Amino acid sequence: MMPEPPGPTGPASAAPAPAPAASPAPARAPGAERRNGWLVADGKRLETAYLAGAHAAAPTIVLLHEGLGSIALWKDFPERLRERTGCAVFAYSRYGYGRSEPLAEKRPLTYMHREGEVVLPALLKAAGIERPVLLGHSDGASIALIHAGFAPSAVRALIVMAPHLFVEDISVRSIAQAKVAYETTELRARLGRYHEDTESAFRGWNDAWLDPDFLNWNIEASLAHISCPVLAIQGEDDEYGTRAQIDALAEHVPQARALMLPRCGHSPHRDRPAEALSAIAEFLSGNGIT
Repeated sequence: MMPEPPGPTGPASAAPAPAPAASPAPARAPGAERRNGWLVADGKRLETAYLAGAHAAAPTIVLLHEGLGSIALWKDFPERLRERTGCAVFAYSRYGYGRSEPLAEKRPLTYMHREGEVVLPALLKAAGIERPVLLGHSDGASIALIHAGFAPSAVRALIVMAPHLFVEDISVRSIAQAKVAYETTELRARLGRYHEDTESAFRGWNDAWLDPDFLNWNIEASLAHISCPVLAIQGEDDEYGTRAQIDALAEHVPQARALMLPRCGHSPHRDRPAEALSAIAEFLSGNGIT
């Protein structure tokens, strides 16, 4: 859930000039290499980025970032994903992250359900994206699963990396350690390269996960109606979750294919990018999506 230290000139080392509240949706521009923009969903201004696919009819993969992620923290993964699959790629920073509108209130413990059931449908409509492939990491993977259970006909396929279906002790321990690191190390400064308001981005995520009531958080009831193909990828050395998450997903979604990567932590796309990209490309091709 925490990003690795960025290089000295990270992709979001400086905030862009102020943008208007919304600009034309970037999701339907097949001729463009990359378009950055802004859209409004659920009343919040969100930063977006779009990479055109290999052809106008190429499916769109929508990226949903981790609990402390943003567009910039995907780094070169969107470009590599587009190159490997031929798909268009659409990424956005959720409310309170990246250059999107900063969080102005305490994040509710139901924030992932609201993201999956309210925000994402509104954003996809504003962007003009129909039946995307959802690719989520960590919190983003949970939001993708919630959305696919909420609107099963609206999702072409799901790729979830290190999803959370319920809270484990290992998750709470690692998130508590993240709080110590944020308050005592240079983590706050590193995150500042990727977020407009670092304090609200971190506290909104960390406070929710460490709230005692969050121990009861569980999305398994949201999985029953998922009907699309599903690929789940998790590292064997994930410091935020165990294989129990993937096993539970397989119980509720029989068509889900699971891939456990050795020598891989919480972020398969960063720790084992070649293997992750190969698995994603094979999954999409094998299901007739690309």
